[in-house]
Amino acid sequence: MLVEIINRLVARLMVHTKRSSYSLLDKPLNVAVLISSITLSLSVSAYAENKPSSDNGLSEEGFKRYVAQLKNEAAAKDIDKATLERAFMDITFRPTVVKSDKSQPEKKITLDDYLATRVPDWKVKQAVEQYNEHKALLDEIAEKYGVQARFIVALWGNESNFGKIQGNFSVLSALASLAYEGRREKLFKDNFFAALRILDEGHIDVKAFKGSWAGAMGQTQFMPISFLNYAVDYDGDGRKDIWGTKADVFASIANYLSSEGWDSEGTWGRQVTLTKPVPFSGLSKSNMKPLSFWNSNGVRRYNGSELPKANVDASLIMPDGEKGRIYLVYNNFHTLMKWNRSSYFGVSVGYLSERIKRGY
Repeated sequence: MLVEIINRLVARLMVHTKRSSYSLLDKPLNVAVLISSITLSLSVSAYAENKPSSDNGLSEEGFKRYVAQLKNEAAAKDIDKATLERAFMDITFRPTVVKSDKSQPEKKITLDDYLATRVPDWKVKQAVEQYNEHKALLDEIAEKYGVQARFIVALWGNESNFGKIQGNFSVLSALASLAYEGRREKLFKDNFFAALRILDEGHIDVKAFKGSWAGAMGQTQFMPISFLNYAVDYDGDGRKDIWGTKADVFASIANYLSSEGWDSEGTWGRQVTLTKPVPFSGLSKSNMKPLSFWNSNGVRRYNGSELPKANVDASLIMPDGEKGRIYLVYNNFHTLMKWNRSSYFGVSVGYLSERIKRGY
């Protein structure tokens, strides 16, 4: 780099002196300019080579020090030394991961827009086909865990397009990069150590340990902590393979929902209309009221008839306000909120499950 800079500056200066009647020695100021230029160029070059990757001080060197610290902490967590050596061999800083985390979509979309992209007709068609193709296995798992098969398929389709889109980021590099960035360090550090545990237990090889930019993994898109809590080795081969074994994928989804309070006798909710302003709405548990309460406050089925006379508590939600779609949602919707806190996501899962139930 130094030689290149000097040669470039000297070449420019020689061109100038060839055009002049004076030699370089007759113009000592040019030497001073040359020295100053070289000094300035070297300073700029040194800064460029060591410049942080972003304005908040992140750098490759800083990341290396951070990863060394992670390795020391991991060594104290009873993880096999050979596992640690394999895991830390190829961890690299991924600025694109940090950029993705900071650049979440700002444009407000409506629920109608969201459903059009998340549950288009082609996905409904594939969902019905997948449901029918794996019906025997799905029914078996549904019976074991008390979760209707259509919801298993709906979550599977929403999370990974039935296993087709799982992400191609190194899980360890993504999580380490996000932890290093610092805004949610504890969350991503805890998941990083959980990812090491997954490797140590032999569920997947480090080379195949891929996921989304945020570290969500496999066909279920579990974060590593969720994997340790809910993933299931349903086929009994010693590995909880949410990447490639459908039995493990379906059982892991069902186990999550069952563990978080799913009601096998209930559904998720229904779209409704309002005949007058309601006293309150929202997903707060204190706002869950019997259907009779909502009926007396002017809430009606989407076709305008009265609500069922069933002893069921429900929350009234208006994701886009009173002018958008309005739903009464039940306990199972609250369970879906534990999977993903977006009401749009919950509605899309419920909507796809209804389409699967109808068969189109």
